[in-house]
Amino acid sequence: MADPTNHNQAGEVAPSTVNKQAPTVAKENAPSTDSTEATDSKAAKPPKQEKPATAATEEKPAAAKAAKKEKAPSVEDKPFVEFIEQDYLPALQKAIAQQGVQDLQVSFAKQKLPITGFESAEECWQIIGSWKETGLRQFNLYFPDEDIQGKKGFSCNEGKKPSTLESFLIDERKITLDLLVFGLVQRLDGQKWLGIN
Repeated sequence: MADPTNHNQAGEVAPSTVNKQAPTVAKENAPSTDSTEATDSKAAKPPKQEKPATAATEEKPAAAKAAKKEKAPSVEDKPFVEFIEQDYLPALQKAIAQQGVQDLQVSFAKQKLPITGFESAEECWQIIGSWKETGLRQFNLYFPDEDIQGKKGFSCNEGKKPSTLESFLIDERKITLDLLVFGLVQRLDGQKWLGIN
């Protein structure tokens, strides 16, 4: 590190130019103790100028609210029966047809569960699907809560009365149209009823 002091020819230490000027420069720029600048730090700062409100800044929150309101509700928010009839059944028929089943018949009805031992249970909404490929195949998808987000059940049979009721999509947080279609197609494929099974 360089030594800030200078040596003259006699070897004496001479003060540097910086050291000579520093006290004077500091004294000249220091606020006097008589002025309000030294005692009131707020007075030294110019007051903040408020930005005038413009029409553009006032319209932004209104535009954001309008954009949120304009967002169309999802199909899953429709009333239960309307959602099943208008959205789910057509999507399900299309998905099963893509798996090679051409004679699928699907209906939607509120009736008693066709399962042995459930004859005295209340009626509930069901999707009933059937087709004849190598014998009569039928499946039922049950909605006892009349809500796609609520409890759901499944049963299937080949020409006989179903004997078991399975839970359906119970681990999912939010049920969507695509998930309902995919879940049922996967379940029927697991039964080896679709495609080349």
